[in-house]
Amino acid sequence: MKKISKTTLHEIASTLMFDMEDAQYDTLIDEFDVVLKQMDLISQIPGVDEVEPMTFPFEVTVSYLREDDNTKPLVKEEALKNAKEVVDGHIRLPKVVG
Repeated sequence: MKKISKTTLHEIASTLMFDMEDAQYDTLIDEFDVVLKQMDLISQIPGVDEVEPMTFPFEVTVSYLREDDNTKPLVKEEALKNAKEVVDGHIRLPKVVG
């Protein structure tokens, strides 16, 4: 596995378009060391590679779908009546990405 260094974290942060203070990078490196040690301990458990990974923490035994309820959809005016700002029949939302 690639060694986690401050340079590696700077590169990743740059790719994600953010940056942190040096002390935060040091803390993150320490946390990565703990996680990597834990992963190493887990990999030493006999037979761990033979266990199927879990994708959901609970057994799901429901094999049926609920019945669809045929209901009358809202008319546009009803759907838009509580919107803060409506432009040309659409809800206007604040800009999210600068």
